[in-house]
Amino acid sequence: MDSSDTQVYLSLGSNIDREHNIRSGLNVLEAVFGELEISPVYESEAVGFDGDAFYNLVVGIRTAMSVAELTSCLKGMEKDHGRVRGEKKFASRTLDIDILTYGDCVGTIDGVQLPRDEILKHAFVLKPLVDLAPQGVHPETGERYQQILEQSNFDAQKLWVVEFPR
Repeated sequence: MDSSDTQVYLSLGSNIDREHNIRSGLNVLEAVFGELEISPVYESEAVGFDGDAFYNLVVGIRTAMSVAELTSCLKGMEKDHGRVRGEKKFASRTLDIDILTYGDCVGTIDGVQLPRDEILKHAFVLKPLVDLAPQGVHPETGERYQQILEQSNFDAQKLWVVEFPR
């Protein structure tokens, strides 16, 4: 592995043909980035709008791409899966891929806010991140992800692990 490779965590979500789109998204990510770290898949109720339940997970990759290159690559993957830009923030998605962390970067880099604030706001992001990196440290707060989860109250956010054979 190249020493310039950066550890990146991505959030994937879908609530339209979700099993197909998540599986296909993982296959495309693997084709581009090689071996993936993959959390369990969680099913959760839609947040912020009335819609079908989502499948969500977190994927760890290593890449030498810049944040701008990675963002462009991920947007292309979303588009290839039928994602239409300009949709409302809270809406159904064929495939949503967000950069959660890019190494230890903090701040707005190439137009992307890092780390993504959803880590601290949503159980469907934090829980699968803890599954992959419980001892990982939030680049901004300096707290371990496991510690953040233990201190959070996500009682109103219902989610559960689903069987998802690869």
